[in-house]
Amino acid sequence: MVKESNKDKNSQPKTQQQPMQPGMMMWDAGIMYFSDGFDSQTTKPVIQAIIEKNLMPNTQRPKELTLVINSPGGQVHSAFALIDTMKGSAIPVKTVGIGMIASCGLLTFMSGTKGRRVITPNTSILSHQYSWGSGGKEHELFARVREFELSTARMLEHYKKCTGLSEKKVRDILLPPEDRWLSAKEAVKYGIADKIVSTY
Repeated sequence: MVKESNKDKNSQPKTQQQPMQPGMMMWDAGIMYFSDGFDSQTTKPVIQAIIEKNLMPNTQRPKELTLVINSPGGQVHSAFALIDTMKGSAIPVKTVGIGMIASCGLLTFMSGTKGRRVITPNTSILSHQYSWGSGGKEHELFARVREFELSTARMLEHYKKCTGLSEKKVRDILLPPEDRWLSAKEAVKYGIADKIVSTY
């Protein structure tokens, strides 16, 4: 039998470790970054990620998920699909507000686990009433008005639960007729955020 020399061993190509794909370290750590407008396509990967993490064996589950939000807003129904997924998660979801959290971005941010909703000092925060535009026949407009009323009621209830404010204060301070821009300190004051941080 011919023995393999050390020289032959050294000349054999070594198996190279595959480079880690962008985002894999964040995925492994349970960190998700959302920087789009809200619709059924942009929220889909975040919803899937939360569900998949919850389906992992208990020994492999992260103790906490982190959702970093930088969003100008979008479709309220898509936002509530993500919010309901967050609320149904057995794993607590920490939310981090950076850049801008506006409209649906704010709705989602305030849905994080109480005590774990943090915001950076330079974040722009926009709160406003549910808005919509519609055209069509008279009966279609009546149907849209009903949908508007239901969505407005959902938003009010959501603000009340997340902030601890009364409906009157929510309407007067956070959902007045005009757009309401808030500082990070005001977000903490009104119960939207729990803490201002420089690093997270």
